Amino acid sequence: MYKKTLEINGEKEAEIFEVHSMMIQDEDYRLSILNIIENEKYNCEYAVYKASKKFHEMFLGLEDEYMRNRASDVKDICFSILKYLTSEADEKKEETQIDSKVIIFSDDLMPSEVSSADKNLISGYILSGGSDCSHAAILARLSNIPMVVGIGDHIKPEYEGMDVAIDSGEGKVYISPDTDTVKMLKEKEKFDNLKGKENVTLDGYKINIYANINNDSQIDEVLESDADGIGLFRSEFLYLNRDSYPTEDEQFAVYKKIAERMCGNKVIIRTLDIGSDKSEAYFEFPKEINPAMGYRGVRVCLDRPEILITQLRAIYRASNYGNISIMFPMVISEMEVKTLKTMAAKVREDLKKENIPFSEDVEIGIMVETPAAVLISDILASEVDFFSIGTNDLTQYTLAIDRQNSKVNQFFDSHHKAILRMIKLVVDNAHKHGIWVGICGEMASDETLTEAFLTIGVDELSMPSSCILKVRKKVLETNVGKVKNKILKKFF
Repeated sequence: MYKKTLEINGEKEAEIFEVHSMMIQDEDYRLSILNIIENEKYNCEYAVYKASKKFHEMFLGLEDEYMRNRASDVKDICFSILKYLTSEADEKKEETQIDSKVIIFSDDLMPSEVSSADKNLISGYILSGGSDCSHAAILARLSNIPMVVGIGDHIKPEYEGMDVAIDSGEGKVYISPDTDTVKMLKEKEKFDNLKGKENVTLDGYKINIYANINNDSQIDEVLESDADGIGLFRSEFLYLNRDSYPTEDEQFAVYKKIAERMCGNKVIIRTLDIGSDKSEAYFEFPKEINPAMGYRGVRVCLDRPEILITQLRAIYRASNYGNISIMFPMVISEMEVKTLKTMAAKVREDLKKENIPFSEDVEIGIMVETPAAVLISDILASEVDFFSIGTNDLTQYTLAIDRQNSKVNQFFDSHHKAILRMIKLVVDNAHKHGIWVGICGEMASDETLTEAFLTIGVDELSMPSSCILKVRKKVLETNVGKVKNKILKKFF
């Protein structure tokens, strides 16, 4: 299956069957089958079935959503082996003849069924069970075939042969849709057709497009937008609209949920970025004349380390359930970064002593949102794994314009050459030290600047979910080689 899929559909789809191959070679699985044959005296076929059933039920009972979804992989492996043990692999079976595109309805689908299906004849899948994180769903997305999962018993046998429309982004199924519904879906389809596509320019430049979120309720929007990951999770919402600090377990539950639902895609959690203009009474912050330049961001966390340590423990614990990175806001010095890294190292050490699992591969990055951080970005780049440029504050501090003051809105220019040149300097310094750099401010979703960001080598753009497919369209239409001179002349 791996070799066949690699040849026909490429590496991304084939990887799933490489995982299947590793699962088949798992020692516990193999010994379980041998034990049933040797000690319980069952034949080979039944031993495979019985051992697979045990592992299938074991995966279904796991708390981790990603691992639960591996249960269908066990079932797929079992059927694949049984085909060969019973010689079914060589038998020619009568196939249903389809002369036009159809939408397939099923209780569930296995990865091999999706991979081997004729993609020219299938418009979509509707599953009464299943999950967005299953390998079958991933394969469907890679093939750009929409799939709606988990609809229960809403599809009836009598619907067979009727016109059906599906919206995989919102998980909706329309039986015999009317003209207005079809028109609405066709309009949406213009951008939905971009889902599953890589963000690569006409001349081969690749960029990641991530989503910004304020809370865990926005995950559905992220998944619908087909974002490559979450580039900015503003963790402040956990601290607002309450009377006391959120506990470690409260934070852990939210971070874990987000990591699991993103199915292995990157989730960058920005540590608490709070100040006297955005806080609750229990913080007991003093009133400030200019809070934007005052007691906020890592300044609060370095002054009150117990707040950050609690948050870091929750983040590292959640890292065991997905691909999580940590990002510190409002950093202006090398000493701050070293202190923050020391605190993170101490948290990891304590978790090890307590035998609490966490990932050893958590990237640590910083927000670059002050002129100070820009000018020493060559020094800071040697201390971290990535930069994320916060263009909202960077523009405010560079132009000396309060973005909350409507009186000076007319002077606030995010296209100012100084800002673009600062971004280029940060990107150049980051790449010299082998780290990646993204942009997570409002400029990231500005399609008039996409060509400029591609030209100077920005690695990632993070924006509201609603903007992702529009920016992807711009990326796919851009030829960097052709616009490079124009961009360099205009801004640099």
